[in-house]
Amino acid sequence: MKYAGRLAAATLAGVLSLAACGTDDNTSTAGAASSAAAPAQGDALQGTINAAGSSAQANAIAEWKKNFQSSNPGVSINYNPSGSGAGVQAFIQGTVAFAGSDSALSDEKGEPAQADARCKTGKAINLPMVTGPVAVVYNLPGVDGLQLSPKTIAGIFNSKITKWDDPAIKADNPGVTLPSTPIQAFHRSDESGTSDNFTKFLKATAEADWPYEPGKAWPAEAQGQGAKGSDGIASSIKSTEGAISYVELSFAENSQLQKAKVANGAGEYVELTPESAGKTVEAAEITGTGNDLKLKIDYATKAPGAYPIVLVTYEITCEKGLSPEDAKLVKSFLAYTSSDEGQQALTGLGYAPLPSSLLAKVRTAVEAIS
Repeated sequence: MKYAGRLAAATLAGVLSLAACGTDDNTSTAGAASSAAAPAQGDALQGTINAAGSSAQANAIAEWKKNFQSSNPGVSINYNPSGSGAGVQAFIQGTVAFAGSDSALSDEKGEPAQADARCKTGKAINLPMVTGPVAVVYNLPGVDGLQLSPKTIAGIFNSKITKWDDPAIKADNPGVTLPSTPIQAFHRSDESGTSDNFTKFLKATAEADWPYEPGKAWPAEAQGQGAKGSDGIASSIKSTEGAISYVELSFAENSQLQKAKVANGAGEYVELTPESAGKTVEAAEITGTGNDLKLKIDYATKAPGAYPIVLVTYEITCEKGLSPEDAKLVKSFLAYTSSDEGQQALTGLGYAPLPSSLLAKVRTAVEAIS
């Protein structure tokens, strides 16, 4: 169901229009979830939301913040793009009302139990909100449309392939003249959900060439050069000839970086677009229970036209257990971000809207926040 347009300050923040959505066939449950997230009539929103985490969604949060605060001038949204790892820890410590993370709470690290303890009277839930395709970006003047297989990407980031005219890269790019320029591979120096997803992709698709376990922290054995945050990666690639790295599509496009085509599980070299990335997210399996919507992504997908390196940024919060003020504000804000209007606001920023089937479940989960 479509979120209402801009609300005047005197009207109710978050009241929804139940107008028809064209060819969209959203369920009545999704509509009810969005409607229930609005505050009671006559109760204009006031207060501050403190949040932190994923830098991958920083541009999305900035757009959502602008639109939401325009309709709700009594609300301030403070989001610190400190990285997924730092955001999750801030949420567990109770200093933020929600965390943005490019990976769901980690069972291996015991994060779900720690987050549940922070929520006290309820469970912490992972809410997918942003589809952030991960681009393999490079700086190689004169070489556009570079093609790379997972095996080659793993060799580059494991410091085994060190020249741009290496036979492995030539094999991926028949007929292309490649320079002998040294490869300078950059990775995130801070703990990052982007690194977690990128290394999960390498482990799932090129295990023989990527012997390290996936994680938010870059494996020291793989070496390379570090840069902090998505903006630091983009800046490093733009200023360094011969460089290669991984960064969210929004940062790649904002910095006008070259993007490689990446081979999927069927061996098809696929250009990164919101549509090609969406095909991979649509096939993701929900492994969480109840309103916890943790996903398992198939990085070796063989779906035709599917771009395989994607991440989904979650908003992690308490289903129950936030303070009454925080619960009201977070619920209203996430009702907006998961609305049709909120999701469509992402399309010009290098993100892809969530698939409609998943979005309906997100709206139901947001409705349950109290």
